[in-house]
Amino acid sequence: MTPLRLSVATTDYDHFRDFRLGEVRAAGIETVWSLLGHHEIFARSIANGEWDVNELSIAKFSAVVTRPDATILALPVVCSRLFRFGSFYVNARSGIRSAEDLRGRRVGSPEWAHSAAVYMRGWLGDEAGVGLGDVEWYQAGANAPGRGEKVELHLPEQVSLTRVPDRSLSDLLADGEIDCAIIARPPRCFIEGHPDVVRLYPDFEEREADYYRRTRIWPIMHLVTIRRSILEEHPWVAGNLLDAFEESKRRSVERLLDPAVSRYPLPWLAAYARRMTDLLGGDPFPFGLAAIRPTVEVLLRYSYEQGIAAKLVAPDDVFPAGIDVPVVI
Repeated sequence: MTPLRLSVATTDYDHFRDFRLGEVRAAGIETVWSLLGHHEIFARSIANGEWDVNELSIAKFSAVVTRPDATILALPVVCSRLFRFGSFYVNARSGIRSAEDLRGRRVGSPEWAHSAAVYMRGWLGDEAGVGLGDVEWYQAGANAPGRGEKVELHLPEQVSLTRVPDRSLSDLLADGEIDCAIIARPPRCFIEGHPDVVRLYPDFEEREADYYRRTRIWPIMHLVTIRRSILEEHPWVAGNLLDAFEESKRRSVERLLDPAVSRYPLPWLAAYARRMTDLLGGDPFPFGLAAIRPTVEVLLRYSYEQGIAAKLVAPDDVFPAGIDVPVVI
């Protein structure tokens, strides 16, 4: 049988590398891989649908998949996931000491449909009692001006969102023009040691571990999407791709746990990886819908509540039927 040829676009993740380089193969499939920056992949896939399979922000995915003419579904394959209590950066002069202090303040993010911010805005409402209408929201590029939204929004009436096209979040935060930024990567002002810019939660690692133990939610930033039309014609493709991604990830984790073969020249990395493996139940980076369901479910709800998803959907509505794999408990 001639293999089905699929175009794939992701950034260069170690847990995808063996699949990308052909060390691991998906049965019946030939992949033609493009390595690009994730912002470029997001923009081109949303605007033009350029690839058969590609990385996509989970927040933006929630917007695209809930359109009436949605042309994609997701595979339960995670590109990146990060806890986000370390993503709150505040201007110390604002006097903000806790999430509750954000009520009535000015808070920025690079995009409204920014996965890190979607999770933490939802958390603010669920656990800190700070609703969407309690904050003055701002949107601007992280470290440079000019960044805009990539998906259409339907903001709730109570949301006040000001777009700042000519300033960056980093500059706004350093100058005290916003009180807080929720941002995936540390803003430049923080990295450069601005005396007024600090993390709201310096103990974010302990908070994140506690949050996971209580909720089993481990925020997903980016996942892998696939054209619906491919699955309609070749339903076997989803499972075969998942198997290949799973094996590629397994090899990556195996390397992390063995300092003799790890690609990363850092001391104690293997010991840290083993601690994370224990904390996360045996698989430090699980794929499969059962494993990621709690996280996806809360993201889909937050995305709908925040005016990003066009309708409220369940995880089973946005992944191929029968895609699941056994979960390591």
